[in-house]
Amino acid sequence: MKFTCSVTVNKPKDVVARYFVDPNYLKEFQEGFLRKTPISGVAGQTGAVAKMYYKMGKGEMELTETITNNNMPDSFSGQYHHKHTDNTMHTTFTALSDNTTRVDSIIEYTAFRGFLINILKTLFPRMFRKQVDKWLQNFKKFVEKQ
Repeated sequence: MKFTCSVTVNKPKDVVARYFVDPNYLKEFQEGFLRKTPISGVAGQTGAVAKMYYKMGKGEMELTETITNNNMPDSFSGQYHHKHTDNTMHTTFTALSDNTTRVDSIIEYTAFRGFLINILKTLFPRMFRKQVDKWLQNFKKFVEKQ
């Protein structure tokens, strides 16, 4: 499953990119984000591995992020592993003007494991895209307030 989500942010490209990669701001636009814990490599750089934790109901969801390319402020790519899914994300930042930036995220789910997630993928494939769209809209609102 592969899809692209985009948003236009009314801020300069370098500002948008800086907020996007700083884990201190993830809680501002990703609901349920709790923390990001470095595992190996230099945090934020290509090759770095980290655990990301999100509140899900009464428990926590854990993802493993591997940064595959940090070419900021132009692009950022990562692989994300969860016990039920694997996906990649490639995000680019394009200056449309001195104070306007388009953010494009290409998400590709490469593995689905488990009965329930395969049912969700089949019956509700738009829910995956809807979550990314929501986080990008939240990101836009957050950055434009800064």
